[in-house]
Amino acid sequence: MSVSKVVYGNETLIDLTADTVKADKLLAGITAHGADGETITGTCTFDMDTSTATAAIAEVLAGKTFGKGGSMLTGTMPNKGAVAGTISTKAGEYSVPQGYHDGSGKVSIDATEQAKLIAENIRQGVTILGVEGTMSGTEGVNAQSKTVTPAITAQTILPDATYNYLTQVTVNAIPYVETDNAAGGKTVTIG
Repeated sequence: MSVSKVVYGNETLIDLTADTVKADKLLAGITAHGADGETITGTCTFDMDTSTATAAIAEVLAGKTFGKGGSMLTGTMPNKGAVAGTISTKAGEYSVPQGYHDGSGKVSIDATEQAKLIAENIRQGVTILGVEGTMSGTEGVNAQSKTVTPAITAQTILPDATYNYLTQVTVNAIPYVETDNAAGGKTVTIG
């Protein structure tokens, strides 16, 4: 049995009986005496037990330290800060790089592609990315109408080189001509 109180005459020299020190409150490896006078070895690992911590060094910002399993570790996650990227095609994607982002980075549509998104380039009644189209479809169009006469061979009717399309094709009647012939009858020419 240990001594926890020493009285010399009428004077108390040592009195541990009111002490509240416990092993889990005393820094690990440090020794003291408890209220009963017994030696206590501290088990406290500062402000918390990190033996069940789940963070990995790749999940902690590079250069920052943290405790895990009773050890101090240094993170390796790269600091990407303000990452910026652009998308320049309809199916374009931006791959976010692994690491910490400070929240000020942005991904946007490429400036060249943004410049194309104007109302005049979008058909009327269609809205693309908030831009409502005004193009009627006839801007800059040069239309042509043609008249053709059937022939005995197939024909492809197309607009002339300076025209975009045909508005109308008029097909004349098949030519039919009767003439007298030397035998006293009629010669009929069709086409």
